[in-house]
Amino acid sequence: MGRADETITLTTAQAIIRYLAAQFIEIDGVKTRACGGGFGIFGHGNVTCLGEALHDHKDVLPLYRGQNEQGMGFAAAGYAKAHLRRRFMFCTASAGPGTANLLTSAALVHANRLPMLMLCGDTFLTRLPDPVLQQLEHFGNPTFGVNDAFKAVSRFWDRITHPAQIIQSLPAALATMLDPADCGPAFIGLPQDVQGWTYDYPVSFFDEKVHRIRRQAADAEEITDAAELLKSAKRPMIIAGGGVQYSGAVAELTAFAEAHDIPVVETIAGRANMVNDHTLNIGPLGVTGSDSANTIAEEADVILAVGTRLQDFTTGSWTAFAKDAQIIGLNVGRHDAAKHMSMTVVGDAKLALVELGSATSGYSAPKSWTKYAQGERAKWSDYVADNTRVGNGPASYAQAIGVVNDLCDPRDRVVAAAGGLPAEVTANWKTLDIGTVDVEFGFSCMGYEIAGGWGARIAQAQIDPDQDTIVFTGDGSYLLMNSDIYSSVLTDKKLIILVLDNGGFAVINKLQNNTGNESFNNLIADTPTATRQVNVDFEAHARAMGAEAETVEISGLEEAFKRAKASDKTYVICAKVDPYKGWTTEGHTWWEVGTPHVTDNPKVQAAHVEQEEARARQRKGV
Repeated sequence: MGRADETITLTTAQAIIRYLAAQFIEIDGVKTRACGGGFGIFGHGNVTCLGEALHDHKDVLPLYRGQNEQGMGFAAAGYAKAHLRRRFMFCTASAGPGTANLLTSAALVHANRLPMLMLCGDTFLTRLPDPVLQQLEHFGNPTFGVNDAFKAVSRFWDRITHPAQIIQSLPAALATMLDPADCGPAFIGLPQDVQGWTYDYPVSFFDEKVHRIRRQAADAEEITDAAELLKSAKRPMIIAGGGVQYSGAVAELTAFAEAHDIPVVETIAGRANMVNDHTLNIGPLGVTGSDSANTIAEEADVILAVGTRLQDFTTGSWTAFAKDAQIIGLNVGRHDAAKHMSMTVVGDAKLALVELGSATSGYSAPKSWTKYAQGERAKWSDYVADNTRVGNGPASYAQAIGVVNDLCDPRDRVVAAAGGLPAEVTANWKTLDIGTVDVEFGFSCMGYEIAGGWGARIAQAQIDPDQDTIVFTGDGSYLLMNSDIYSSVLTDKKLIILVLDNGGFAVINKLQNNTGNESFNNLIADTPTATRQVNVDFEAHARAMGAEAETVEISGLEEAFKRAKASDKTYVICAKVDPYKGWTTEGHTWWEVGTPHVTDNPKVQAAHVEQEEARARQRKGV
């Protein structure tokens, strides 16, 4: 331990990196670094000072060279998810466009309540060289710049204007990122000159510190009230959200459900809280859900919502539940626990489920209700088996999912994001092991798939090194962001990537058509400014980045996937799927989208009337 009066002279950048290297976290009794390293692209705003400091710590804080700052942020998100928010990565970018590129990924991390530290260049504090290269000038406010945009997408935001400030700022950033209720991205702006300024820091500031994730016990009276309500239920249901996994409460949730014989449904983020064949797993809920889960949700009288933020795809824009259903919101975050006039239980799920279980001892859901739910699930399982069968109609996402599901290892991690694949994976994937599914739908962000898969693979290599990370992506997301195929090759972090090509943004085309509109500007074939039709050779493109790749028909996907499993490097499998047919047509709740109130198109008018009629089912809670 450093003495209180002992100091060391360091630059601001050196002190930041030395501090991060000294931060550890205890996970299941094992101490490991809280920061797993970082992703970086250097420029004039971060290379000379922060780069110098990172070089001296490259063995303990490995720096992965990004190809795009947005992709770096997605990779950090995939890494944090795989580590259940208990470890994080930093991203460093230069002042100007490099930092601006992180905005989208910061929003994704914020929406998904994930930890990520951004160490970004900023303009000179002295302003002597103003305006510097890439500086945005606001004539009436010289302090205002690109970095201020991150205030909307950060849980913690600071701009370091004196080297001493990091003594307060860094612990606050760490506390935010590791807090179960406030978890989210932390942004620290680093003016170029301040990065290199020195300060006599207390040696004790760099003493090794071991963090532990706080577990907040629920209020005893909230537990009592929730228990009384649950014991009155004739048709209870549990919604298992992503927070169940982040709390490490999978075993407690399963034990609670089994003790009281209560059916469980999963959110998108909560997929893989239960294995597919558990008798109380009734399926995924909501717009991208299952007939089984949505059927019992419409009839449940008391709903225990655990670790979920109850977003609209889960609640069917708040039409999935009976209007008189009573909700118990069990969540470590007060904001989420209180949604829609829920009876709140604010606390850690792992602790609170045990307390609630004791308070409801002796209660069981009526056997007829549980049996009914299980019967609905059996029918849904039959639908999925047929829906994912190769040869059941034109080539489809669902068929590709079924092939991979049948061949993958139980501990392989599956990654998907925006477009049609989140719905198809959520509805059709049969969970083989706990915590193996990452469907990014908190921000529904195109481009997350490959970059997030790379970050997940970095984490997976630390957790389950013998397992694969499997990425499902459409052609639209691939074209938007694919450069981390190259990153995965450079870093020897193998991915298996399935590029399922339906000729454009087919799922939005489907929404366009379902609301009475003509296909327009979504499929390449329906883009009026596309004067020629060009098929992208995804296989050749992936090979150009160093990956192994092949193009197959869906009928040949089984053998191709076996070859990908046997390979020791990133492997891209390309296949065409039908843009119009083959979608999963069952299992959807209503979803509110804005439709024109006035139109000359009778089909659009009819769709608008139908949309407005469905609104009558919405709960009107806050």
